[in-house]
Amino acid sequence: MIEQGYPKKVHIREVGPRDGLQNESSFIQTKDKIEWINLLSDTGLKYIEVTSFVNPSWIPSLSDAESVAKQISKSPEMTYAALVPNMKGLNRAIENGIDEISVFISASETHNKKNINKTISETEIVLSEVVKESLSNQKTVRGYISTVFGCPYEGKVEIDQITRLADSLFDMGINELSLGDTIGIATPLQVKYVLETFLKRYPSDSIAMHFHNTRGTALANVLASLEMGISKFDSSLGGLGGCPYAPGASGNLATDDLNYMLTNMGIQTNIDSDKLNTAALFIQNKLQKPLESHTMKYSSSQQT
Repeated sequence: MIEQGYPKKVHIREVGPRDGLQNESSFIQTKDKIEWINLLSDTGLKYIEVTSFVNPSWIPSLSDAESVAKQISKSPEMTYAALVPNMKGLNRAIENGIDEISVFISASETHNKKNINKTISETEIVLSEVVKESLSNQKTVRGYISTVFGCPYEGKVEIDQITRLADSLFDMGINELSLGDTIGIATPLQVKYVLETFLKRYPSDSIAMHFHNTRGTALANVLASLEMGISKFDSSLGGLGGCPYAPGASGNLATDDLNYMLTNMGIQTNIDSDKLNTAALFIQNKLQKPLESHTMKYSSSQQT
């Protein structure tokens, strides 16, 4: 039974093939990425961020973006998204049939410079052009704001700075905004504080949350978000991921842990947990190391 006030259904944005693999030192073969994405597409997920069209020298692990985007088996019921930093990346994404364009900016100046090699104001100029061109090509656009709950270089980020950037992105025409806890330091009370501010300005269905589990608070932060009426969450199967420009940040909120909690709360996700486990075992085998999610650790313990 769902407790009163919680959403009846949650939409999970699977970011493992992009945000999960971008932080891996070993290169996963293109054919294996394609097979993994196809397995994910068969789980009941409706949204997968499949790659990033950045300069291959920035993130070598995703240097095969074109091949992946072209060769995955696309379902008309799915949204296949990709991260795009500039017009060159956008053109590559459009040429390779990506459904949704993701653009990104950091709330802190230092992290933005390390992540994108531009100031925040310079980045806004680039993103404005990318969003405009995406919309003219009938693509939906998703915005990410990183370091919302704290920066590894500057510490606390003021809420006014975050809302100013959100206003800027929505004014450009984005359809959805993901608020990122890039280094995994958020707490439930902090999440509620940020959302109280945001939900006075924007409808809840235009906001998604992106938590990392560095300090083990990701699921607690999801619960706080649910209590505020949020029904969209980014996650990465097995807890894969991190941020190359946020030292010490561990993996993302794990899709399998998130799905377990939600379904056992009576919240609909439409995801088949057995098929999700199959996809997790597949990528764990290709990475040749254990995945960090609690679900996978428990599954492994039952097999020994």
